[in-house]
Amino acid sequence: MTDTIAAIATANGVSSLSIIRVSGTDAYSIALQISTQSAFIPRQAHLTSLYDRSNTLIDQAIVIYFASPRSFTGEDIVEFQCHGGMIVAELVLERVLELGARLATAGEFSKRAFINGKIDLSKAEATAKLIEAKSVSAAKILARGMKGELKDFVDTTRESLLKSLAYSEVMIDYAEEDIPDDILESLITQLDDLQKQLSQIVEASYRRKGLIDGFNVAIIGKPNVGKSSLLNALLNYDRAIVSDIAGTTRDTIEEQVRIGSHIIRLVDTAGIREAKDSIEKIGIQRSIRSYEDSDIVIALFDGSCMIDEEDKKILSLLETIENKHSIVAINKNDLIQKLDSKNIEEYNPIRVSAKKDFTKLTQVLENLLDSIGEGDELMLISARQIEAVTQAKEAIKEAKEPLLRGELEFFSYYLQDALKAISSISKPYNSEEILDKMFGEFCLGK
Repeated sequence: MTDTIAAIATANGVSSLSIIRVSGTDAYSIALQISTQSAFIPRQAHLTSLYDRSNTLIDQAIVIYFASPRSFTGEDIVEFQCHGGMIVAELVLERVLELGARLATAGEFSKRAFINGKIDLSKAEATAKLIEAKSVSAAKILARGMKGELKDFVDTTRESLLKSLAYSEVMIDYAEEDIPDDILESLITQLDDLQKQLSQIVEASYRRKGLIDGFNVAIIGKPNVGKSSLLNALLNYDRAIVSDIAGTTRDTIEEQVRIGSHIIRLVDTAGIREAKDSIEKIGIQRSIRSYEDSDIVIALFDGSCMIDEEDKKILSLLETIENKHSIVAINKNDLIQKLDSKNIEEYNPIRVSAKKDFTKLTQVLENLLDSIGEGDELMLISARQIEAVTQAKEAIKEAKEPLLRGELEFFSYYLQDALKAISSISKPYNSEEILDKMFGEFCLGK
C-alpha cells in the first residue's frame, strides 16, 4: 500500500460543501503542490486557494492535514473541503490524480484503516451500515458498534474459548491423567452459558434485523377490502389503481414510506382467493411469498361485508405466523358495519377507514416499530455476522460431547472451529494465540 489514493467523499449532487479525501505517502506533498503552500499544521483547518496545472484558480477551500498514524487510515490523510457541486469537486480530484494519486476503489479507505489496525471488521461494517440506516434505533445500534460494543463481546468470547482450548492442549500432553471433576464441571458450565448467550444474540438479531435493513410490511386480505386504498393513503399519493372491481391489483406493489422514525418497505399484495385465471394465480402466489418474506403483516378485513371463506383463509394464514408481527385492521369503518368480528377479536383488531381516517393504524404500526427497537441488547448487523455466531454456537455444542468422553483432541478441534467463526467478526484467529495462552498461564515443567 505504498500508493496514494483519492476520492470524492461526499454524495453526488448540488450541496454547500464537497470533500475530497487523499490518503497515502504522497498525500501531504500533493496538498502542498495544489495549494502552493509551504506547510500545513496537522489537525488544523487552513483556508487556502487551490490551483490547476496551469496555475489557474480552481477554488478557495479548507485544507486539513492528518499526519500518520493519527488519521482514519493510519496513513497521511489530507481533506479538501471545497464549495459544493460536481464541477469544483471533479476539478480538484482531477488535479490530485495528475499529481500522483490514483482513484480509490470502493471501501479502500476503510480497508486501509483495517489493515493498519485503526478499525476491526465489526467497526467497518457498522460504519458502512450507518450510512444506510433505516431508523433512529438502527443509527444508535450502529453507533455503539462503531464505538466497539461488538468487538468487546467478540474479544471476551475469544478469551473464554482460548482459555478452554489452552487447558485442553495442555491436558493432551498428559493423556494418562483424568480431567479433574471440578475442572470438567467448570468447562461444561462455561460452554453452556456461552452457547445460551450466542443463541440469544442470534435470535434477537433475526427479530430486529428490520431496524438495520428496513422492515418489510405486507398488506394482505381478500380482493376489494381496501389494500390499495390503504397503500395510497399511507404514501399520500395514488400509487396503486383503486377500483370496485375485485382483483384489480394483479401483482405486488412495493414502496418505501416513513412511519415515525422508521423507513419501511410497504408491499400491497394481490387479493388472496381462489384464482380465476393464470395471471391472477401468479399474482396470488407472489402475495403469499410477500407475506412469508415480511417482518410485519397488516391483515385487512372489510367491515361492510359479512365474513366469508376468503376472510377465513386470511385468518388461517395469521395462525401460521412465526417470527413476525401482525396488525389486524377492519376497514371501511365509515360504512354500515356487517362484519361478525367474533373470529377476529382475539387479534385485537382496530377499525379504520383507508379513505377517511387511518391514523389509528399508523399509530399502532409506529408503536410496534418503536417497541422492536427498544432495549440495549447486543445486535449483529449483517448476515455474515449472524452466520459466524451461529457457526460458533454449533461448534461449541459439538465440543461438549467429546469433552464428556475425555476425547480432548476432538474437543480442541471443535473449539478451534468456534474460535475461527467468532473471530471472523472482528479479526481472523491466529493459531499462535493459543501458544501465548499456554505459555502465559500454564507451567509446563519449565
